[in-house]
Amino acid sequence: MRTNQAEQPDQLELRPLSARSVVLSLLLGAHPPELPVKELVRRVEPFGVGGSTARAALSRMVAAGDLRRTDTVHRLSDRLLERQRRQDDAVHPRTRAWDGDWEMFVITATGRGPAERADLRTRLAALRLAELREGVWLRPANLSRSLPDDLGQVGERCAARPERPAAELAAALWPLDAWAAKGRALLAHTARVDGPADRFTAFAAVVRHLLADPVLPAELLSADWPGGALRTAYADYRRELGTP
Repeated sequence: MRTNQAEQPDQLELRPLSARSVVLSLLLGAHPPELPVKELVRRVEPFGVGGSTARAALSRMVAAGDLRRTDTVHRLSDRLLERQRRQDDAVHPRTRAWDGDWEMFVITATGRGPAERADLRTRLAALRLAELREGVWLRPANLSRSLPDDLGQVGERCAARPERPAAELAAALWPLDAWAAKGRALLAHTARVDGPADRFTAFAAVVRHLLADPVLPAELLSADWPGGALRTAYADYRRELGTP
C-alpha cells in the first residue's frame, strides 16, 4: 500500500517573500489575471517591494515566460493560467453529493520513460486522485469535474465500490491527520500575525496548503477538519485586500 505523503505539521515553513512571488500571487488572485504596470507597482508596495524592484521583477518574468505584456498591461502566461485554475479549484472546490462510489483511474499504457511517468503522476495528484498501488489511482466520486480527454490515451476510468470501509481507505490514501494538524496551525498563525507582508506570506501558505486538500466527502472527515475554516479565512483576507 502506498501512502501519499505530505509535509509534517511540526513546524510551519513559510516561504520568504520575493518580488516575483508577490506579483504572481496578486495576478493569480485577479480575475481577469492582468493588471497595468502602475497598478501592480502600487499593489506590491505594502508588502515591502519597491517600485524599481517591482519593475525589474516584471521584466525578468516577461523574459522567463511567466507573464505576457501588451502595451502597459501584464497578464499571466498560458502556462500559469492552468496554475490559476488549480488554485481557484482549491479555494472554491466544486463538489456534489456523494453516493458511495469511488472514481478509479487505471494506467494501461506501457513503454513510457521516467519523465513521462513523473508528469502523469503529477497530473493525477493535481486531480486529487491518490495512488492505491502502482498504476491504480482513486478517490471518492464527489467532485464535479471530468478528467482531461487526453488521459484516455494512457488509462481507463471506471467507477468502483471498494469493500474496505471508506473512511479507513481514505486514511490509508491521504495523510489526513498531518494535513489537518498543519491546517489548524496555519489558522492559528493567520489569526495572530500582523503586518501586510507577514499576513501576505501566511495566506500564501494557506493557498498552497489548500492545493493539497483531497476535498473528501464530509462523511470521511473528522468533525474538526479545517478545510472550510481555511477557505473562510482566505476569503476574509481577500476582502481585507479589497480583491474579492
